[in-house]
Formats: sequence, structure tokens, C-alpha cells
Amino acid sequence: MTEGDVFIDGKSMRDDPIAAKKNIGYVSDDHALYEGLTGVEYINFIADVFNVSSAEREQRLKKLVEMFSLEESVKKQISTYSHGMKQKLNIIGALIHEPKVWILDEPMTGLDPRSAYNLKQLMREHADKGNCVFFSSHVLEVVEKVCDRVGIIDDGHLITVCTMDELKERNVDKSLEELFLKLTDDEFSDKLFSGEASLSDAAATEERAADAKESNSEIAGNQTQTEPANAEKYSENQDKSEYFEDFHNDKCDEE
Repeated sequence: MTEGDVFIDGKSMRDDPIAAKKNIGYVSDDHALYEGLTGVEYINFIADVFNVSSAEREQRLKKLVEMFSLEESVKKQISTYSHGMKQKLNIIGALIHEPKVWILDEPMTGLDPRSAYNLKQLMREHADKGNCVFFSSHVLEVVEKVCDRVGIIDDGHLITVCTMDELKERNVDKSLEELFLKLTDDEFSDKLFSGEASLSDAAATEERAADAKESNSEIAGNQTQTEPANAEKYSENQDKSEYFEDFHNDKCDEE
């Protein structure tokens, strides 16, 4: 750590990293498991790491293996597991100590429909209790249904953060997927993040283009198809600029 700090439930990752990590449950996308162990042995190992008592782990494990249909498989060696079974065990290992913060990287990958549904229910219940679920996914339909707050990342840049209610207010007829495609259009995003144009510059450029189109409508009618096509592109980018401007202004107001 070179600068700054991260606090998990008030515990500093810099000053008290063990206490902070005790409040984190992490599901990776690469099944970081000890495949020479059985499922039960692995869960007991994780429970030992997080100081979960025997009574608590037994109760929690029973509930979770039933929820993810691993009652029989949990007694077998992990090396015999399918991709989906490993994902289920990974999730159980992350939740066995009931951490306040869940960090889930593509957790639905490989899950059967029932297990995926149960996980989404668990995520919702955990958040409703005042805890945090930090969830990464490319399946935007799931994000739209499950999450309260959304951050959209494009080429390593966090381009907007807002609540789902804000999205719905601004995009009554648009899905999160459609919004994502609009905001991550390559032509506009490249100029924005290269510094060639700011949000205000982009908006002004599109306004000038729209004015020019209107004032030269008769001439444009006698031109080739190229210019109307460009004008259409200007219109699309103008819409996108307005999205960026709205989100940018809201973020500044919050700060």
C-alpha cells in the first residue's frame, strides 16, 4: 500500500488488516480451492481461519449445502467436482463466517438456475440487513434486478456511479444494457478519456453540429448519404453527452 487507506466496518486495512479481513467474504472467478481435500474438510479449514465455532459452522454448513444442493458431494474430494460444484463450494467458503462485506466476482458462473436464484436471494437479504454486497458481473440483466447502486466501468475508467432508481428515472424506456452500450460507445469514450474533449466540450460540439444541420437542411437534402449519416451520429453522441453531463453534475452535487 503506497497511500490512502481502506476501512472495512470501521477497521483499517493499513493499521489492522486481520480485523478488517475478518469482515470480508470473497468469491473469486478462478475457484481457488485445495482440491486434495473433501468439501467438508475445506469448509472446516476456512471456518478455522475465521474462528467460527463448531456449533456455528455445523448449523451454517447444513443450511448452505442444502441451499446449493451439495449434501452428498460435500463429502467427496474436491478434485472430483464439476465446475458448478466448485463454484458452490467457493461461495459456501466465503459465507461460512457470515462476513458483513461480500465481494463476489462473477458468482453466478456455472451455477444451476435454482442455486443462482438462491444466491440472489441471499445477496438481497444480506444487503437488506444493512450489510454490503460488492458484486461484479457482465450479466447486466442480473445486475439490474439485484443491485441498488451501479458503477459502469469502460476500459479501466469508472464512468458513472448511480442508484438504480436514478437510472429508471432518466431511462424509463431503456434497460441497463442499453444504457451501458450508449455510455461506452468507443468513439466518444476515446475522446473523453484521452483529453481531446471534456464533457462540456462534447456537448457544445454536438449542439453546433445540430444547429449546422438545421440551418443547412435544404443543402443537405441534395447531398449524398454521407452527411445525413454523420448528422445521425452527431445526434447519437449528443444523447450520450447528455447522459455523461447529468451523471457528472450529480456526482459534483454529492461531493
